This record gives sequence, structure tokens and C-alpha cells, in this order.
Amino acid sequence: MTTSHQPQDRYRAVWLIFFMLGLGTLLPWNFFMTATAYFTNRLDMSHNVSLGPAELSKDVELLATSTAPLATSTTPSTERNYLSAIFNNVMTLCAMLPLLLFTCLNSFLHQRIPQSVRILGSLVAILLVFLITAILVKVSLDPLPFFVITMIKIMLINSFGAILQGSLFGLAGLLPASYTAPIMSGQGLAGFFASVAMICAIASGSELSESAFGYFITACAVIILTIICYLGLPRLEFYRYYQQLKLEGPGEQETKLDLITKDPSTTCPPPGEESKAGQEELRVSASNSQPSNKSHSVRAILRSILVPALSVCFVFTVTIGVFPAVAAEVKSSIADTTSPWNNYFIPVSCFLTFNIFDWLGRSLTAVTMWPGKDSLWLPILVLARLAFVPLLLLCNVQPRHYLPMVFDHDALYIFFMAAFAFSNGYLASLCMCFGPKKVTPAEAETAGAIMAFFLSLGLALGAVFSFLFRAIV
Repeated sequence: MTTSHQPQDRYRAVWLIFFMLGLGTLLPWNFFMTATAYFTNRLDMSHNVSLGPAELSKDVELLATSTAPLATSTTPSTERNYLSAIFNNVMTLCAMLPLLLFTCLNSFLHQRIPQSVRILGSLVAILLVFLITAILVKVSLDPLPFFVITMIKIMLINSFGAILQGSLFGLAGLLPASYTAPIMSGQGLAGFFASVAMICAIASGSELSESAFGYFITACAVIILTIICYLGLPRLEFYRYYQQLKLEGPGEQETKLDLITKDPSTTCPPPGEESKAGQEELRVSASNSQPSNKSHSVRAILRSILVPALSVCFVFTVTIGVFPAVAAEVKSSIADTTSPWNNYFIPVSCFLTFNIFDWLGRSLTAVTMWPGKDSLWLPILVLARLAFVPLLLLCNVQPRHYLPMVFDHDALYIFFMAAFAFSNGYLASLCMCFGPKKVTPAEAETAGAIMAFFLSLGLALGAVFSFLFRAIV
């Protein structure tokens, strides 16, 4: 229910912009990871050049079927073999550590650096990194400098990506709970686009360099579109209304009045209506009532959102623990060695299935949010996802040394992946929506940033456990 003072989101414009912001947050990094075979191939080349077809003649099917160093007609040096062999492990380390560190820093420093500087600055920085990456596809480099430059780019992408993601969830925390869902849904769709791009590259038989160049240029275009969408956000009355509610409180009235003065399209409501709007926002946010002049302690906010924060951390710990480290090692049991299904099995059954159902789970929160934010069913369902770990470990993972193979049919693996992905998307999105709504509107941005930190912590813990889960198969 809205009052005459509370505007509506006309044409769902704010919702769509948040969806685009979510898409722009993860699509570039997903495309970067999709081009992993391009990076390992360049490290394996006897002459590390990517100017023409002759230098990169490997079929793009290696994107899906191989994580080992790619063979070339000339025997590569020990250095190149070593750099290629350690690429995936070092990439994971260079991605997760900055992601966790800068998400944590954003939780504490977001009040010192303006929101627009954090979001626009991060988007522009990531855009520049991808432009450089696209240019380097056409530039000859020795393996060691190429490896070092690539790792620096990975660290920069994830450092600025952490600031961007934390800032977006903090921004969404100021709005009703349903406006965190489009960010999660957009991030889910980013994985879907990356999977489709991988399958299209396999089907077309494109060279690795051509496919990688297309990924990087597409990422640049998406980032530019994301910047344009964000710049249009302050022009929308619905967004400005909730930005001003954040400033409610005796200690910040001067800032609020200054903001209203600068924006002639917004008028200050009478005292009675302002109070009514504040009460309406408390109902929309379902937040706790606390004195507005109380300092917003990070520790106090953390206590309020501890259950959804730990829940989203556990969700992603389980997910990254087995996907893709274990899930991508499953082999088809119904296709022989010459069947084309072998080339498409992992891209379709693993990556495409995961991303489709993950996106469906994230999108479902726009329709329903069961169980409620205070329900015990939420942590129970989160803990129940632990059952997917043995289910996937007992599929046809190859090579295997210790555990027996129980579920060898492709259909069972696809079913497990679909349920695994759907529960990941739905429960993670619920947690991210509920976290900022367990505190007051003035504390919502900090709560959103803390939730983003626990999300990143879950990713990092999952990456650590993935080595253990793969080793025990």
C-alpha cells in the first residue's frame, strides 16, 4: 500500500536498472573465465603470438573439454608447461583473495567514499581492464610477462568487482526487499549468457583467439550499457524517494535539506506526511525500530543479520565446493568416445543446466519469498543443501580413486545439477533480500555491504573446500 507521498516505480524502471546492474557485475568476469583455454593456450605456444590463425589453431572445444595444457606442434619449454599447469590454481587465488579483502573493506569504508564514486569508479576501472585484455589478444608477449599481466588483471577485476558488488547490495538495501532480487537475477543470467557463448563457440568451430576477443569486446559493451543505466538511476523519483529516507534522523536533516534543495523536482513534505512516510517505509522494510540518532555500529548490525549472513555464506560454500571443481569432472556414461555428445556434455549438462536453474531460482524471489525472514525453515533448508555434496561426488566423476560410483546415468547427474542450482539461486537470493530488511532503513546500506562480504566469504571457503572434495573422490 502506498501513500500519495510515496511514488511508484513507473514501468518498473528502477527494477530493470537493478537487473542490468546485476548483469553487468558478473557478465565480464564470467566471460573472462570462459576464455580460460585461450590463456592456457597462449602460455603453451612455442611462439606466444596471437595475431593470426596459424598461431592459434586449436579448436575452441577445448574450452569445455580440457583444463590441462594444450599440446602444440612444437614441444613447449618447461617454464611454459609449468605456467599453464598452475594457471587455474593461481587464477582462483588471485580472484578470491582480492574479492574477500575488498568486500570486507567496502563494509567498513562505504560511508567514507561516496556511493557514486565507488560504483562508477569500479565500472570504469573494469572497463579499462577489459579493453586492455582485448588489445593484448592481438599483441605478441612472452609467456612469463603474459602470465604476470593476466594475474594482475584478474586481481584488478575482482578488487573493483568486490567494491561494485558490495556497493550495489548496499544500494538495494535502501529499497524494498524485492529490489535485491533483480540484482541476484541479473547475476544469474550472466552465467547463462557465458554458457551459451561457450556452446556457440564450440558449434561454430571458432579459433580460441577469435572467441576470446569476442568475449572481451562483449564484456566492454555490457559495462558501458551498465554505466549508462546507473547514470539514469538518480533521475527516477522512486529511487530518489528511498535515498532521502536513508537520511531520516535529527543528525542528518541538514544533509537531507541540502539534497532536496539541489533537486527542484522534489519537495519537502509537511511534518505529518513525513512521519507517515517514515512509518510506511518501516512497514515496507520490515525493519527493527531503533532510535535514529544512535550510531550505526557494524557489530550491532551484524548481530541483527547474523542468520541470513551465515546462511548465504554456507549456501555458496557448498555450491563452490563442488561446482565446477567436481561437477565439471563428470563424464557421460551413454556416449562413446566418438560421439559429439562428449564435446557438449559438460557445457550443456553442467554449465548451461546450472546457470538456467540458478537463474530461475533467483528470479522466483520476485514472485514469492517463502519462508519468511524470521522463519527457522530458512537455515534448515540451507543446511539441507549439504546433501548435494555426496550426491555429486558419487556421480561418474573421473578419474576417481576412493569413493564408489553410485549414480552413473547422465539423467541422474542432470537432475542433481538442476536441483542443486535451483536451491542455490533461490536460497541465496532470499538471504540477500532479507538481510538489509532486519535493520532500520538508515542501517540498510551497511547491512547490504556486510551481506556481500559474507557472500564473498562463502565463495572463498568453497574454493578451499573444492580441493578437499575433489581429492576424496
